[in-house]
Amino acid sequence: MSLTTPERRRVIVTFKKKDTRANPEPDKLELLAEAVGAELPVAGASYGPLPRGLDLDRVVYDVDAYEAPIVIAALDDDQIDSVRSAEDVAAVEEDGPMFALGQLVIEGQPSVLEETVPAGVAAIKAPAAWDASRGKAIKVAVLDTGIAPAHPDLVTNLRTGMSFVSTETSTDDFNGHGTHVAGTIAAAHDQIGVVGVAPAAALYAVKVLDRNGRGQWSNLIAGIDWCINAQDIRILNMSLGGPGAPAALEQMCVLAWERGRLLVAAAGNDGGPVGYPAKWESVVAVSALDSAGMIASFSNRGTEVELAAPGVSVLSTVPGGGYGTKSGTSMASPHVAGTAALVWGSHRFADNITVRRLLAWRADPMGRMGRTDEYGYGRVDAEAASVELEQPPPIAGIP
Repeated sequence: MSLTTPERRRVIVTFKKKDTRANPEPDKLELLAEAVGAELPVAGASYGPLPRGLDLDRVVYDVDAYEAPIVIAALDDDQIDSVRSAEDVAAVEEDGPMFALGQLVIEGQPSVLEETVPAGVAAIKAPAAWDASRGKAIKVAVLDTGIAPAHPDLVTNLRTGMSFVSTETSTDDFNGHGTHVAGTIAAAHDQIGVVGVAPAAALYAVKVLDRNGRGQWSNLIAGIDWCINAQDIRILNMSLGGPGAPAALEQMCVLAWERGRLLVAAAGNDGGPVGYPAKWESVVAVSALDSAGMIASFSNRGTEVELAAPGVSVLSTVPGGGYGTKSGTSMASPHVAGTAALVWGSHRFADNITVRRLLAWRADPMGRMGRTDEYGYGRVDAEAASVELEQPPPIAGIP
């Protein structure tokens, strides 16, 4: 008799909605336990406070939502086969990799001794919007590699976050990508270092990528669920992506959008079509511009691109209290997320639909006509969107 423990792998299980199941009485966790023949430890954002770090390889993560009846579980092959054959299971999807979408760290990092407005922040006219709004009290999640907690430009705006990376229980950033993104969104206006687009917005580190800038789609599903339920976060920045993604993740993005959140994501860095999750209609896809306002050579493009923003040699915060430049659509996305915080701060009773329409309606087309595959509706314009007094009209291609 073999004493070897069967190898387990993480899968994403989507159940049929409760009122469409053959047996609507049992909860989906009871159905899972029946299928695998064992009770499994369970966690989820709607269950109450979670530990700062959550090991998705050891606990079942339950998305407790009628619209997205999803469970993440690490199971062996026999258990997976059993779950697949269960009558009330709609889909069992393999987990897959996703990656940070920033690249090309420039050598000779600058030392910022006095407060500097980075060129990208200036290009989208954020300083001109600060009389109307600095994003105060608007909550922005950075779903990324974490955020350096002691950085002098970030500590003022940083709130308690959450890690969904099994090997890293801390939300500290051991890669640098998330800290750079966070600085572009909301580095404080404090007379030192750099200043972000929305210098009074609240930052939440939601770690879904590890120190190598890699993660699993299941991490992102759990991270989005946490943002919806645990902290009522309004804006979710996802400077990450990958080729192909489980349908369950799209359900989570739709759920977040329908519950009033604004999701912003990097279009991708291989010059090809827009990647996931930016590709989906519920997400604002952002392409990258160079210093001349032209589409960056590496930026992905396609009909899904909604807005463009600076993404080449972007100056922002890095771990250790320093500053550096990075390039990528990862660097473009936080310019849009920060602008959304400014817009929501100056239109406090607006909903996510209104904010998204304002961003598109008041984008700078830079002389171009209509929506394009490279620039979407144009370069995001923080001033125009923040000070707009009229209700935006419906925008073609935006839900």
